[in-house]
Amino acid sequence: MGGPGVHRAYECWARRARTICAAAAIDGVTGELFQTKLTPSYDHIRSWLGDLPGPVALAYEAGPTGFGLYRHLAGAGIRCEVVVPSKLQKPAGDRVKTDAKDAVQLARLLRLDEITPVAIPTLDQEAARDLVRAREDCRSDLMRARHRLSKLLLRHGVVYYGGDAWTGKHDQWLRTEALPQLTSRATRLTFDANYETVLATKARRDRLDEAIAEMAADSEFTPVVRRLGCLRGISTLTGFALAVEIGDWHRFTGNSIGSFVGLIPTEYSSVSSRTLGPITKTGNAHARRLLVEAAWHHRARYRVGKTTQDRWNLAPAAARARGDEREPTPAPAVGEVHRPPQAQHRRERRHRSRAGGLVLVLGLLRRRHRLGGSTWSDPRDFYEQPVPAGDARP
Repeated sequence: MGGPGVHRAYECWARRARTICAAAAIDGVTGELFQTKLTPSYDHIRSWLGDLPGPVALAYEAGPTGFGLYRHLAGAGIRCEVVVPSKLQKPAGDRVKTDAKDAVQLARLLRLDEITPVAIPTLDQEAARDLVRAREDCRSDLMRARHRLSKLLLRHGVVYYGGDAWTGKHDQWLRTEALPQLTSRATRLTFDANYETVLATKARRDRLDEAIAEMAADSEFTPVVRRLGCLRGISTLTGFALAVEIGDWHRFTGNSIGSFVGLIPTEYSSVSSRTLGPITKTGNAHARRLLVEAAWHHRARYRVGKTTQDRWNLAPAAARARGDEREPTPAPAVGEVHRPPQAQHRRERRHRSRAGGLVLVLGLLRRRHRLGGSTWSDPRDFYEQPVPAGDARP
């Protein structure tokens, strides 16, 4: 915080994580500026912090260097902040960027307490997040591998008309019908390489799915995952990913969670003019993609199947009631009639049939905001709270 002491900023960029990093310190009393260069060694940084009279505080930008430095300094009793880079105040007219200038700017903002720190996960939470993001990377790799294989066949006029792609039937067609149509030896070798990549990536994805399902069933995230599973469009994988990406649900409100996942509209307002634009798409992109993907499930007719019922049986009664009766329709405004999910689906279906694709997109964006708010409010209402006997409502 502000006040006496030395405020320092340690600037360690990814491209310099193994070489020299710029560092700056400002005396909170005299305003004297100290600048130096450090190696990324935790002991070297801690030795530098001990050279000047305390108390000292240190800040560095969040990035690929992780939270190791924070944990090392926190264990030594030194205040350390990991700063959100996108929320740092920088002059709009400053076109000169160097590591030394960034370190001085960080030190000044830390002295004024004008920084936004990130939430530091525990080691277990960070490990679970790494697992979820490894699965997300694998999903992207599988999509690219499938695209390479399908586009290879398309360039040679080999097209599949037997239904949905990447099913068991499609896989048999690839091996028995598509491959023989490729006459060139080089093309067949390319097909084999791409096909093997698809099989290997799919097997890796399945192994990650099994590991995530096992962790979701028995970990600190299990209660939240089971409550999230009561909401339509959220499976075990999606619920676990949202639980580990958001982390501590209590640090958000129903309004701030939308900003965290980038589902609030951009705004350009001045005096009496107010203009709302598209969603910001800032914040946690992985959580936003999961919410958008879950929102697409609301296009289909609302009915409770066996899979949904099985997930409901694992959750408390209050969460089951919320997932069924209030899924994920927001509270009606004054004078507005509350519509259950079934009636809401029929109403939006009629609007889509009348107005075409534009209303479909607008309806999806509206469901993004609804699902974002409902997903937040569900675990917050029931998180680590006992359910009263005979009460099926929050």
